[in-house]
Amino acid sequence: MTHFVKMHGCANDYVYFDLFKTTIENPSELSKTLSDRHFGIGGDGIILICPSDKADAKMRIFNADGSEGKMCGNGVRCVAKYLYDYGYAKKPIIKIDTLSGIKTVELELDEDNNVVSCTVDMGKAEFAPYLIPVILQSKDDRIINYPYTVDGQELMLNCVSMGNPHCVLFVKGVNNMSIERLGRIMENNAIFPEGVNTEFVEIVNHNTIRMRVWERGSGETLACGTGACASVVAAVENGYFRKGETINVILKGGELKITYTDDGVTLAGPATKVFEGDIQL
Repeated sequence: MTHFVKMHGCANDYVYFDLFKTTIENPSELSKTLSDRHFGIGGDGIILICPSDKADAKMRIFNADGSEGKMCGNGVRCVAKYLYDYGYAKKPIIKIDTLSGIKTVELELDEDNNVVSCTVDMGKAEFAPYLIPVILQSKDDRIINYPYTVDGQELMLNCVSMGNPHCVLFVKGVNNMSIERLGRIMENNAIFPEGVNTEFVEIVNHNTIRMRVWERGSGETLACGTGACASVVAAVENGYFRKGETINVILKGGELKITYTDDGVTLAGPATKVFEGDIQL
């Protein structure tokens, strides 16, 4: 039997395996099996918590379709909570190695030393098309407010990398939209050779946005931490907000707080353990 823990950040849920204690063979196929919400445990994928010689631990992410992801802002907070709760890193600042580099997570503890929130240094946003990657060109080497026709409609693309590729679209009435068709088309569009996560973003007021997301490899999820970061970055670059302001991001699964400065992007939000158990793999 293999032990697992089910955790989520704003309902962006994964099945976590502790590779300090066990080994997982073929995590890609395992993710496809366990992510099924009817025949498996259910989740947006699986996350492996692995030993690292560079940080307190290494995180590997596998989406519901079996593809390996580079970074997950909600997942990395849960990994930090796991490392603290299970005694691997009993300290307020934890470093986690990812395919997008080492991420530093600061824990907020209550009076009983329980983790109630985590703030992640997500690093700098990247705009160069080859870093996202997106096969488009512009005069300033950025795809911001860029007109492009998709499925017969002209969209204004905002492409940002937060260690993984994002395309932010500003819309109205995001809660009433059907995003599956356009999200799927964007994910598989030839201009995104590695696929893309698509954020549908509505400006609510002077410090709040509402966001839905179509994640490559998983479909619509209830939250996406890197997507929330990319959305705030795109909103600032479009003049909706100023750098240095903390912006509330309302997602289907909860709320995150994002701050974008010249030094980079920080993400703050909850990390929640749901249950744990044992499974025969």
